[in-house]
Amino acid sequence: MQFGVFSVSDITTDPTNGRTPGEAERIQAIVTIGEKAEEVGLDVFALGEHHNPPFFSSSPTTTLAYIAARTSTLQLSTATTLITTNDPVKIAEDYAMLQHLAGGRVDLMMGRGNTGPVYPWFGQDIRNGLPLAVENYALLRRLWDEEVVDWQGQFRTPLQGFTSTPRPLDGVPPFVWHGSIRSPQIAEQAAYYGDGFFHNHIFWPAEHTARMVEFYRRRYEHHGHGSADQAIVGLGGQVFVRRNSQDAVREFRPYFDNAPVYGHGPSLEDFSRETPLTVGSPQQVIERTLGFREYVGDYQRQLFLIDHAGLPLKTVLEQLDVLGEEVVPVLRREFAALKPAHVPDAPTHASRVAARTAAPTPEEVTA
Repeated sequence: MQFGVFSVSDITTDPTNGRTPGEAERIQAIVTIGEKAEEVGLDVFALGEHHNPPFFSSSPTTTLAYIAARTSTLQLSTATTLITTNDPVKIAEDYAMLQHLAGGRVDLMMGRGNTGPVYPWFGQDIRNGLPLAVENYALLRRLWDEEVVDWQGQFRTPLQGFTSTPRPLDGVPPFVWHGSIRSPQIAEQAAYYGDGFFHNHIFWPAEHTARMVEFYRRRYEHHGHGSADQAIVGLGGQVFVRRNSQDAVREFRPYFDNAPVYGHGPSLEDFSRETPLTVGSPQQVIERTLGFREYVGDYQRQLFLIDHAGLPLKTVLEQLDVLGEEVVPVLRREFAALKPAHVPDAPTHASRVAARTAAPTPEEVTA
């Protein structure tokens, strides 16, 4: 099972001192967080895509390429690539290039995003969000899988004899997760292609997450990619951990109370009870995270959000130390002991190249 962290790239005022970091400071902090994630033994670092304040990550491939050059084992991903407003041709080329630069340590998460105004900024209509996601991804798959593409659709100019460059590394495109909080159509898309399904798992109760994942699993099996329990599932999650649970609650409360995404609403205690947010000791984080398996089954990737709401870099790096030293080693051991042998690990470039090499050719199938 893969463990890591993701960032939505917010620039938020620290409510404890009124200080707001600048863009340059936050961008450099993200690089430091990525490096630290590898240092403490995590597997994955994922970065979101936004094109509006208070976020800075308008070009995640640029940032991830820089982090790739400063790491050696870390899997680099996105915590949403906007399939609706990005041109599929540009996605195909950018992520194939990143794949080459990172030696295959790349996958990406497709999503529609949650910022309505981004659609007209890129010449699209939000009312076409789902059709755009379906059409653009179908084209992206062809651009990666076929050397020469002839294509015509509804939302962009036709392509005639087009070859996306560079070609995917070793002829194997980056693995794709489809991220969604509430859209079964996106879970269906992931299942249809045999891709991964990533549920944000932050703002909604466990029952909602369970329904979405179960739907994806059933549809994955329906489309012939394997049994439902072999479907590739990832979860998000929010944690704030200190060795003493009272210290964690006391320290995190002002950040929670003033966070743009959930501040000035339910109390920290209510939100922690009704959603997967976990603020407490390492043991509490371990027990809560292990409990996710009870309602989504065995899954392949767990990413934690730890750098939001104005938390200073020093605090984020301390969170990474505790995750790497006290939380993730236990989770690895416990999840591995529970996972049946027929449930696959998270796909990597190496495993996908090996699977492609081992697969029979069309001539062998028909012989």
